[in-house]
Amino acid sequence: MSLASRIIEEDSRYLMQSFSRWYPLVIERAKGSLVYDVDGKEYIDMNAGIGVMALGHGNEKIIRAVQEQMNKFFHYSLTDFYYDLAVRVARKLVSLVGFQGKVFYANSGTESVEASLKIARGHTGRQYIIGFTNSFHGRTFGSMSFTSSKSVQRSAFSPLLPSTLLVPYPDRHNPLCREDCANAVLEYIEDWVLKKIVDPNDVAGFLLEPIQGEGGIIVPPREFLQGLQRIARKNGILLILDEVQTGIGRTGKMFAFEHFGVEPDLICLAKALGGGLPLGAVVGRSEVMDLPRGSHANTFGGNALALAAAEVVLEEVPGLLGRVNSLGKMIVDILGSTKSRYVEEIRGMGLMIGVDLRRDGEPYEEGLEKVLRRSFERGVLAIGAGESVVRLLPPLVIEEELAQRGSSIIREEIDRL
Repeated sequence: MSLASRIIEEDSRYLMQSFSRWYPLVIERAKGSLVYDVDGKEYIDMNAGIGVMALGHGNEKIIRAVQEQMNKFFHYSLTDFYYDLAVRVARKLVSLVGFQGKVFYANSGTESVEASLKIARGHTGRQYIIGFTNSFHGRTFGSMSFTSSKSVQRSAFSPLLPSTLLVPYPDRHNPLCREDCANAVLEYIEDWVLKKIVDPNDVAGFLLEPIQGEGGIIVPPREFLQGLQRIARKNGILLILDEVQTGIGRTGKMFAFEHFGVEPDLICLAKALGGGLPLGAVVGRSEVMDLPRGSHANTFGGNALALAAAEVVLEEVPGLLGRVNSLGKMIVDILGSTKSRYVEEIRGMGLMIGVDLRRDGEPYEEGLEKVLRRSFERGVLAIGAGESVVRLLPPLVIEEELAQRGSSIIREEIDRL
């Protein structure tokens, strides 16, 4: 039995198997955009630890920053005390979002979403939050109440958070959508939901991903987000954007909302923010971030080591946005040269790319499994999204040659279907 097989066997014995793996990768080490398993095989990383390792693995600047902070202190809870690093990172985040704001630190994406829900309800004094179908916001009870990309994510856990509503996201595969999907959804919200289901004066916020990630890399029309903002402003409803996956340069701008010409009230962040260490954040307008003292906190949010890494990430990523767009275009061009009849669409922004595989118009789940497994066997790590979408989230620093080789292998495996 190989070392990898032994570890996988013990994993099933000692770990609760409430998550699923795409293929049997047992990682031993990683550097840059390359990952090595315990048996010594090398892989091109086209998923960056599910969008986390924006600056690649083992980034020397992050290592130095964290080591320097370790020599000072590891942890001293920000909920009860002060330290300058927390202020510096918050000041940088506020400067990047483009409005006068404040920051709340958490440890993960789902915690950031949970915090945003409390902030929205606390600030407005209203109880309802409206989310969107096919979204993924996390698996704790508040965020899970709006997560709906797969039924297993919600099954058996009811009752969920009360005073929540889910409405369609503008996806052309949604059977409820007309040809003009954006306006159809907006009209449904304005003319039906806010007139027949809930009074707009009872709605605290709209919560959504500007681009759905886990749901299949669904990019909404620009006019949808602008129309939703119009409805929100008209009714005093907060616009809450979950940028856990799309934020920190992933789409070719620091934040995906910049592509759509909107100005959110609250932005949820995590994944790439901590450079591989657990860190989440909510960045909100100063007037909205007004929860009273003692109403929300957590012990590890804003951990000093994670903030030291984040400070490097926020300094480095703005200078990478040009290459994110050019590499993204190159990858899309390579994938777009496929001859496969199973590729319905290639979509995304920057280095957030999805290849939608369908057979006779229906999701081709078996095809996705084959592409991911065979690519893995040839030394390329990709993951899935939606029902049958190949999802690519490589490090923002991935070398052009590696991106080209990894994308070509994935395209070849799609062609083999």
